[in-house]
Amino acid sequence: MNPGATGQATAWSVAPGPRGRGASSNAWRKRLEIFFFVAPALLLFATFVLLPVVQAARYSVFRWNGLGPMDNFIGFQNYVMALGDTVFQRSVTNNLTIAVLSIAIQLPIGVLIALLLNRKFPGQTAMRVIVFVPYVLAEVVAGVIWKLLLQPSGGVNAFLEAIGLGGVTQSWLANSSVALWTVMGVLTWKYCGLAIVLLLAGLQGVPEELHEAASIDGASWWQTQRKITIPLLGPTIRTWMFLSMIGSLQLFDMVWILTKGGPDNATSTMATYLIRQGTERSQYGYSSAVAIILFVISFVIAGLFQKLVMNRDSGDDKPKQRRKKVSR
Repeated sequence: MNPGATGQATAWSVAPGPRGRGASSNAWRKRLEIFFFVAPALLLFATFVLLPVVQAARYSVFRWNGLGPMDNFIGFQNYVMALGDTVFQRSVTNNLTIAVLSIAIQLPIGVLIALLLNRKFPGQTAMRVIVFVPYVLAEVVAGVIWKLLLQPSGGVNAFLEAIGLGGVTQSWLANSSVALWTVMGVLTWKYCGLAIVLLLAGLQGVPEELHEAASIDGASWWQTQRKITIPLLGPTIRTWMFLSMIGSLQLFDMVWILTKGGPDNATSTMATYLIRQGTERSQYGYSSAVAIILFVISFVIAGLFQKLVMNRDSGDDKPKQRRKKVSR
């Protein structure tokens, strides 16, 4: 073996040729392009999301009223107080109840109305606009309207008396036994339009040939929807469930306008609780601890839902399915 020839061959194999230098240049150009387009978004995310979270975590370990220097370090005492407060525990329960009821009530209503509005009939476009109107109304406007309607002398009780149901009239927002259900009804009216619009968009992706084939095979309209349409709406339904669940955990504006968490904390949510502690009682350190707990609860539930439910839509489980087939 010629050592000189071996060394020369090694040098040729290591030194990048014109094509190798071109590929390396393209890779660096792609990295710079990605950095150029992603950097502004990352900067905004860090400024308006990560930095406030870090600041809230810092405030949460002090007893601080929002004025003056933070010099009273108390560690995790604010967290212990919040987790042991029965009002906060009730607020967490209310948030979880609203999240479950939102999915249990709004999903069937949304699917049924979307299936009906997907059929051809006169005034179809107008009906689609009408069902979406409550969602585009500002929360403040919708909340004030419903607060006036639900007063003891408001339109809801007047309507019930007019149709002979005067025995069920009451103070819908002042009775602690029905206040949460009343708020839930207003939330259903307000946000069901979003579910309907998303489901209508998902229905446009269902091939019409499948409906025609099912019709030829003698399937009824309901059998076609149950066996073909609704299963194909799975990704859209799961996406809406995710949005509804996160929105329920962070619910604030509508509850604040209608009841401010009352009566007797019957409609209190984690967001209304922390705002009340911070702005009305000037316990900014304590309310920051509540905000961090709210962030952790929302993050954990969102991560679990993403991992357990939505992964099937991202295609991450395809390699696992292939491995299962190979192992068989």
